[in-house]
Amino acid sequence: MSGEASTLSFDDALAFLLERARPVQDIETSDLPAALGRVLAGPVVSSHDVPPWDNSAMDGYAVRVADVSDAGETRLRVSQRIPAGHRGGPLVPGTAARIFTGAPVPDGADAVVVQEDCREEAGDVILSGRVRPGDNVRPRGNDIRAGSEVVGRGERLRPQHLGLAASVGAARLEVYRRLRVTLFSTGDELVEPGLPLGEGQIYNSNRYTLRSLLGMLGCEVRDLGIVADDFDATRRALAEASATTDVLLTTGGVSVGEEDHVKGAVRSLGRLDLWRIRVKPGKPLAFGQVGEADFVGVPGNPVSAFVTFLLFVRPFLLRRMGVLRPEVPRFSVPADFRHDRAGKRREFLRARLIAGSDGTARATLFPRQGSEVLSSIAWADGLVELLEGKVVAPGDPVGYRSFADLLS
Repeated sequence: MSGEASTLSFDDALAFLLERARPVQDIETSDLPAALGRVLAGPVVSSHDVPPWDNSAMDGYAVRVADVSDAGETRLRVSQRIPAGHRGGPLVPGTAARIFTGAPVPDGADAVVVQEDCREEAGDVILSGRVRPGDNVRPRGNDIRAGSEVVGRGERLRPQHLGLAASVGAARLEVYRRLRVTLFSTGDELVEPGLPLGEGQIYNSNRYTLRSLLGMLGCEVRDLGIVADDFDATRRALAEASATTDVLLTTGGVSVGEEDHVKGAVRSLGRLDLWRIRVKPGKPLAFGQVGEADFVGVPGNPVSAFVTFLLFVRPFLLRRMGVLRPEVPRFSVPADFRHDRAGKRREFLRARLIAGSDGTARATLFPRQGSEVLSSIAWADGLVELLEGKVVAPGDPVGYRSFADLLS
């Protein structure tokens, strides 16, 4: 698409991006510790049952239920001791085995009586109360059956996934290679932190916000810093980077001003398929292609850059990384605010969940919601989502997306 694309709604823009996200195909093999945060390229399948044998869920005594009286006390000789990591012999009828949590239940035993319900006396154990078959026994395969898939392809691996893979004996995993992302900012008004500010200049916060967000996703980041507000310089940076990267990510330069050169430079080298979206903050979000690299341009305002990255760029990059389900769920919470203006764009407000006297968590807004108020996203726990054409009164349900999910 060589011309400017029409403005898309939030849902249509997200669907548009995800449809065009081409997952990487290169696969690497990773040791378990190094696989954290990587995307699984093939399923992990268990070669055995977990647990591989019936085992005790508690410290106590393994018994045959047939040997235990339903009423009064039962006295049984303790015939063996079975700690975890050892297998005992078959349980002789009329005896009990001292057993510890995780140890294999001996053949012939069909229940474990917890030690708190027993007492030992002269080499015997005395139990009281009724015992049922299966009490305090974890059966073989209770967690995982041999041949079952324990972690599916397309999962972004979290600590629990690595533990699960280890539990079935998988020492190495097939993962997709890291996504290569090249980042740069545009704007002659930008100055790096640590340098003195000149007249009309500001510090470049977006570089550090976006680079950190990319790092949290596990991307391989090439950071070009600040590119001059000049068409030729912008075009040159895009052309050179596109040869060695999967995704070009820029901040600033995609609006309608005479000094916004990124849009034109992208068009001169490739194509621009998406430019504006009906979202506040973040209307000028751009997407296209330069050579074989995808191009994504987020707005220069710091809140807009942050919000559009979380809502659009993050799921796009995750899909490019091979994640099958990159979207973050939205849940409903009661509002602790009033919003009387029904907007034409989907609006995302920085908010915290604060519990009231009744214990119910309600969404409370940061008092200043401008797209330049970077302190609002440091204060907030998440984003309240206001649908187009809707007003909100205190107590009304509103959509909420947690930073805990959006940044995980």
